[in-house]
Amino acid sequence: MNPTARRNARQYALQALYQWQLAGTPIKEIELEFLVHHIRGKTDLDYFKELIHAIPGNCEELDNRMKPFLSRPIHELDPIELAILRLGTYELSNRLDVPYRVAINEALELTKKFGSVEGFKFVNGILDQVARTLRMDEIKAYKKS
Repeated sequence: MNPTARRNARQYALQALYQWQLAGTPIKEIELEFLVHHIRGKTDLDYFKELIHAIPGNCEELDNRMKPFLSRPIHELDPIELAILRLGTYELSNRLDVPYRVAINEALELTKKFGSVEGFKFVNGILDQVARTLRMDEIKAYKKS
């Protein structure tokens, strides 16, 4: 696993998910568009494909995992921040091979790059709470080391 290729996969997946959320374009069409026109350089294509197919298919579950920690309804969230929260929540709940600190940090970097100026604070607060519900044993083990 190449960290740069994985980071690029997340970035392209975020852009694809954002497009899916706003335009409602079928994921297969978005996937083809990204593979042909957008993806450049080292990118973990398998991870990109996993993210863009799994997240839309599990939106309700992912949204339900973060809803208890939101201060406003999901439909009022900034679309980029929503896509990042779904991506981060997906990694925390379904990709145990990705350390919780990496999942959160990658989400924060995406928010700093694509989100609102202070959006990373909001995303950090939500994903930290999601991680506490899903990865408490991992968090405790990390704090002991």
